[in-house]
Amino acid sequence: MILCVGTTPTVQRSMIFRKLEINEVNRAAEVRDYASGKSPNVARVLKSLGASPVETGFAGGDRGRLLVADLERAGIDCDFVTVAAPTRLCTTVIDQATGTATELVEESSPIGEVGWRELDRRIESHLANAQICVFSGSLPPKAPQDFYARWVQEAGHRGIRVILDARGEPLRLAITNHNCIAKLNRQELAMTLDRPFASERAFHEAVGELASRCAGAIITMGSHGALASDGSQFWKVTPPEVKAISAVGSGDAFAAGLAFDLSRGRTLFEALPMAATCGAANAMTALAGHIETSEIEGLLKKVHVEQT
Repeated sequence: MILCVGTTPTVQRSMIFRKLEINEVNRAAEVRDYASGKSPNVARVLKSLGASPVETGFAGGDRGRLLVADLERAGIDCDFVTVAAPTRLCTTVIDQATGTATELVEESSPIGEVGWRELDRRIESHLANAQICVFSGSLPPKAPQDFYARWVQEAGHRGIRVILDARGEPLRLAITNHNCIAKLNRQELAMTLDRPFASERAFHEAVGELASRCAGAIITMGSHGALASDGSQFWKVTPPEVKAISAVGSGDAFAAGLAFDLSRGRTLFEALPMAATCGAANAMTALAGHIETSEIEGLLKKVHVEQT
């Protein structure tokens, strides 16, 4: 079982327009509301790949009920903590004329101490059966900044590998454990290390610095692929070229592909092609966290991973 934990899920509204006109009335050709956010996206892609994910986090209000119901319809085992804070709504605006996707993000609300204690209890109850844990996303306002660090450490004590998709202080506190693979994008890496990268060499060195603190680091760069390191070796990941509809959720799909292959006994290097494949497959759809499994085999053959 792969345990997926995310404290800031969302109901995603994807609105597709034939042509978007700024400062005009625009009528959507298609609208879809569905469960999303980093962790639900990971769980959905894992389920599509044939894995058995368990998804936990916070869900509140009518949107929280929609979130859980949609994931359960997808066959995902859910164990959300019900809280008073309403689940947020985020909107993706897709303009087919220009091939662009614009993301409008609602921030999460604070969660009370009772909710955090209950989430701790839920995670604890699932660890005994977890092969891999994937912790994803920013924490809500006023959240305990050591939340990820505590659970990465506990998973390490139990011999469970962790993929952590986070940034800033929560990531800095968590990456002292050698069971943890950090996954983030280039901008998030600069924020976490609190410095810009004046050159590609500086960027390369920063990835190595992060990887040396944990089991590995993967920096995703959208259509430009990813740079990964286990602290001693570096790999450049070149994804397949695809006709992208919306890249929203592609980083989460990347994490899902990585977790899927790691759960099958692959090394970090060996799991990178499936990760890149899932990220590309997600970009080919209008909905975050959705992939067409029929595309996977063909895309996988087009991924290139080279030592650098």
